[in-house]
Amino acid sequence: MDTAIARKRLEEMRGEIDKSILVLRGEQPAGRGEIDSPQDPADAGTTLSEADRTEAILAAAQSQRRLVTEALVRIDNGVYGVCADCGSPIPDGRLDARPEAARCVGCQGKRDRRH
Repeated sequence: MDTAIARKRLEEMRGEIDKSILVLRGEQPAGRGEIDSPQDPADAGTTLSEADRTEAILAAAQSQRRLVTEALVRIDNGVYGVCADCGSPIPDGRLDARPEAARCVGCQGKRDRRH
């Protein structure tokens, strides 16, 4: 994959993720005190559940942003498209689908089974 194209896609992805993170941070309650004493006690479980979901989505977005940033660093270092584990080239099809991928499918599968 052409690294200029990959860089552009990754920078666009990072921009979209940053927008999502800002929105998600805006949806988080200012403090847990609001959750602990809702106006309507019947809404307590719903409020907590929504806050937990927002926190989980925010954590996933932050993790995705980290992967995208690491891919941009790999471009800068001249190792983009090379598997971080085995050193083999990552197929263009995988990079098209997941431009932030750091591992070939084989190594990613091994890594996933270990966790």
